[in-house]
This record gives sequence, structure tokens and C-alpha cells, in this order.
Amino acid sequence: MLLYSWLVVGDLFLPTLVHGDLRTSGTVEIVSGTGNWGQLMRGVRLPIPSTVEIPGLHEVTLPVPRPAAVVDIEAEVMARVHEAFSQRGLTDRSVAVGAGSRGLTGRVETLRGVVAGLRACGAVPFVVPAMGSHAGATADGQRELLAALGIDERSIDCEIRSSMKTVEVARTTEGMPLYLDEHAAAADFILPVNRVKPHTCFKGPIESGCTKMTVVGFGKQPGAAQIHACGPDRMAQRLLDGIGALRSTGRLLGGVATVESCSGEVVKVAAFGANDVGGAAERELTDYARNLVPRLPLRDIDVLVIERGGKDISGTMMDPNVTGRFWVHGLADFDGAPATIVLLGITEASGGNVLGVGLADFIPVSVANVIDWEKTYLNCFTAGPSGVRRSRMPMVLADEDECIRAALMMCGKSVDEPKRVVRIRSTLHLERAWVSEALLGELS
Repeated sequence: MLLYSWLVVGDLFLPTLVHGDLRTSGTVEIVSGTGNWGQLMRGVRLPIPSTVEIPGLHEVTLPVPRPAAVVDIEAEVMARVHEAFSQRGLTDRSVAVGAGSRGLTGRVETLRGVVAGLRACGAVPFVVPAMGSHAGATADGQRELLAALGIDERSIDCEIRSSMKTVEVARTTEGMPLYLDEHAAAADFILPVNRVKPHTCFKGPIESGCTKMTVVGFGKQPGAAQIHACGPDRMAQRLLDGIGALRSTGRLLGGVATVESCSGEVVKVAAFGANDVGGAAERELTDYARNLVPRLPLRDIDVLVIERGGKDISGTMMDPNVTGRFWVHGLADFDGAPATIVLLGITEASGGNVLGVGLADFIPVSVANVIDWEKTYLNCFTAGPSGVRRSRMPMVLADEDECIRAALMMCGKSVDEPKRVVRIRSTLHLERAWVSEALLGELS
């Protein structure tokens, strides 16, 4: 009988053959860096002709919406929170404030403003990580992820309570249980604080925002798993059913939302009551945000080079609403999506979680060697159908140039044909890009 265990070599988890039953034998054959797995550790080199050269790229300003930015985020948030909740009788009432895993602009200032606004209303706020199964689905991991984003008790002047234990607090009319983090469940109220934007796994009247953080983020791993398990065609309705059930418990104080432009600036702040979480106000914000996250204004790209992806950038590291590549059964890709995608790096805040790495076709070995497969697979497993293809390993090549040159060879164009190449910093902020000569004439 052949059994396998796992050997940690550097930052990689490698399969090791175990002779006999693990319960009775401890003999393990160690896999060396010279085996087949060692090829990936070194990065593969392909027989790319020396005549294949990366074309020169020209920096361009992209035609994206640029509404006016909020000047003082903390003060604006505080004012909106006080305005929305000052008449709610919050004196000495505890409020669990949700903090997510995304790299939102002004995330620290936003939370500080929420905390200050609640205290001005007489409430006793504390913060909980409301991020589903992210950061390896551990309490310490989620606290560490917040810290990596600059959110700790000193920076936000508020206590943080982290746990993965949940409490069932309600059920939908169809019998779906709704969970809350144990600390959130013990509070008088919960208050999600999130950016409103298009989602990467489904389409609906409400996507990423306060509703999703309430139903999924506060629900930790079980809350996230049951919503994502149903697939993109039913997720929107499950979220609406879930927020309705949670609202009926009286635990939901309301929501605080920000909207960002492509330049990464906060352009709108809103605080609204419980009926508008999943209701008219959040729907209007979703429509507004959707118009601010346009696709790349270029079609039929042969090679899209993304300098960095990350869980703090998008739930899928690279936002499909920008690239046009979703790769989820039941959710169509956009017409004119790139033929090939190269991902050059991942953010430190991702902690090795690379759900979405399968959306890329090529990565350098420097990316492969920092992947935490346990975190990644757990997040993909929790994501259900949307995690199946997005967790697959792209081609692992020796370096960045090798990846880009391979993409040029495999994009479907002949060697001597001009290639339509676009390079961006990330899918989060899209003010600028670098494009090949073949695309210059398509931008005003």
C-alpha cells in the first residue's frame, strides 16, 4: 500500500512517499529538489527562440471615471455614522464592527471614524475580523491579516476580538442557518464596514458590500461555505434571503460603506440603517460602484501582464470584472477577454493565499515558492464552485521574462505578428497602463 505525507521544503508543501501504514510505520522517503517537484522549485525553462523579444511598452493614461475624492475620510465617516445612529439609543450598547480582508483605501481611517462615531452615540464598539475563511480560517491568522493591512488595536484605537467559533442565530424561510462569530453574536448589535463593488463570483442587484460581509464575513467558514456552495446563479438570492433573516433578529444596526474610483480614491461614504442593508440604499451604491470599475478599455489583448495580485486587491487576486476572465461554471467570461495572462507577484498581505492563481496562465517561480497551499485550498474549498478552476497551478517558469516570452509564443499569434500587450500594476487601480505599439492607436 502506498501512502503519501507532506514535506515542507522552503515554502512549498511537497508529497513524500510513505512505506507502509502511517499508523505503524514512520519510514519516509524524502523527495529531493532534483525530482519532478524540484523542476517547479527551480522554474521550468522552455525552448523559446531567441528571436522572441518582449515588445517595447508605452505608458498611457486610461479613460476611466474620476469623481472627486473624499478629502478627510475619518471625519466624513464619523459624521455619517453619528448622523445615522445618534437617535438609536445606543448608550452603553455594545456594537461588533466588522473589518474585512480587502486592501481598501483608507481602511484604518474608515474604522477609526466608525469607532469614533459610535462612541459619540454612546455605544461601546469593538472590532471583529469579518472575513469568512480567509487567513487560513484561524483566529490568529485573521488577526494577523488585519495587522498586515495596518489594522490593530493601536491604529484604530479599539479592541479587536478574533475567533472562528460561530453561533447560529437565525434561519431563512428555506431553512438555511445564519451564523455569527461568537463575539459578534454576544454583542447587542453588529455593524458591517465594507467597500461596495462588483463581485468576482456572481452577479446580482447587490454584490460585494455590507450585505455580503454580514451574511458571509461575520459567518466565518460555515457562513461562507454555504453561500458559495450554491454557485453563481443562486448566490445573489441566498444573500438577500440571509440578510432578511438576520435583519429580523434585531441584531443588525446598519452598515457603513465606501465606494472607490479606479484611481484608488474613496469617492463616497454612506452609513445607513438595517433596512437599507440589502435594500434600496445599498442597491443604489452597487449600481454607482459598478460604473466606476470598468473593464480595461482595450479588447482582444494577446498578453495581459499583471505586476501583482493579492487577496487585499481582490477576492480572486485579479479582479475578473477587469480582466473579463471569470472561469466559474454558470458565469460567462466577457467577450474579448485576454488570450493569455501573466502574474508576476503577489502581495505580502495575502499570506500565501492565492485563490485565483488559476486565472493566470504563467507565473515565475518566485510566486510559486511563496504559495501556502493549505490556506489556498481551504479558501477555494469554502468558495465552492467558484474555487474549482481558480486554484489550479499555472505554468511555473524560471523568471518574469520567461513568462512573458512564453505568453507571446502561446497567445495564438504567429511569431512575427505584432502582439497586443498590456501591462498593469494591479486590477485594483487602473489609472495607468503600459501598452505595445499595436494598441496605441486605440486610445485617445
